[in-house]
Amino acid sequence: MLMCAGVERYYQIARCFRDEDLRADRQPEFTQLDVEMSFVKNDEVMDMMEDVMAEVLGACGVEHAFPLQRMEWREAMDRFGCDRPDVRFGMELVDLTDIVKDCDFKVFTGPANSGGVVKCINAKGAGDWSRGDIEKLAEVAAENGAKGMAWIAYTSDGQEKSPIIKFLGDEVHAAIKEAAGAEQGDLLLFAADTYEVASAVLAALRLRMAELLQVPREGHALLWVVNFPMFKFDEQEQKYSAEHHPFTMIREEDMDKIEDAPLECGSYSYDLIMDGFEAGGGTIRIHTADLQRRVLARLGLSESEIDEKFGHLLRALELGAPPHGGIALGLDRLVMLLAGNDSIRDVIAFPKTSSAADPMTGAPSEVSARQLKEVSLRTL
Repeated sequence: MLMCAGVERYYQIARCFRDEDLRADRQPEFTQLDVEMSFVKNDEVMDMMEDVMAEVLGACGVEHAFPLQRMEWREAMDRFGCDRPDVRFGMELVDLTDIVKDCDFKVFTGPANSGGVVKCINAKGAGDWSRGDIEKLAEVAAENGAKGMAWIAYTSDGQEKSPIIKFLGDEVHAAIKEAAGAEQGDLLLFAADTYEVASAVLAALRLRMAELLQVPREGHALLWVVNFPMFKFDEQEQKYSAEHHPFTMIREEDMDKIEDAPLECGSYSYDLIMDGFEAGGGTIRIHTADLQRRVLARLGLSESEIDEKFGHLLRALELGAPPHGGIALGLDRLVMLLAGNDSIRDVIAFPKTSSAADPMTGAPSEVSARQLKEVSLRTL
């Protein structure tokens, strides 16, 4: 609204409420530095935030090289399995899909020949783990959508242990070993599923193995992850949803794909990643009413729903809005990272529990009928 009103640039420190699941780096409310700028492109927003971060880190006595690396979203997913990679250590994902597609192991050939992927990580130093310890990792895989977890252990005394080697054949096994750079003392952990599930499984296993093996992660590492997809398909709802938010500008070369090939649409989006956490993120915004209507329609909204829910925005865009974009930085999470902690509760006053309860006041508590009436709410 301020952009449309002619306020060229502004920033605000805002108290926000979260509608996502809670975890160690999330609380029900958080503090955000919100920056909005007119007549800018994504590179200009990122350059501005790098100047800010250089001063912040300098004030904290942290040395870091600038400009920051700008990694494509797809590259982050291919290499690390997630869009907020911790690049302070390796153990990157290895794609084995083409290698295993003709082997006799159906757990691999099924996904490999039906649009899925087969990938692995090489956990160096875990090859001598007991079978029981290795199979405990299947719990991590299952929590992230896997139906099971295959593995191959190369012990330090030269043995090869695995329930799947006999199904692979010598040639395929040798190719896997070479692609993964496996040596004595290494443990390969596999995921065979859709791209999304395999990525999530190995991203989680990568972090768990780094923790269990005490892989050094010293200092701080910042980078940008850029060019997120505009749309994703929600399997539960059976419809398209926005990867970032529905007001993100679509890349110019993808404008004609909105209706017929939405999953191929990229966006002008960028996340600031620090030590494997999203420290901030932003987008260039849609600034024309016609394009905004097309995007909302692709998300499944009818014309009447669009007007009811977003009529105020569309009217503002019709009156003329400049090209604009911005970024929001999570101040609590940034303080957490600079303090060397991995829980946001350690750096904020009056933190809530994982169920969003306040131990001091006992909130949330029952709401009276009178209180509901005051805010024009009723329960069903």
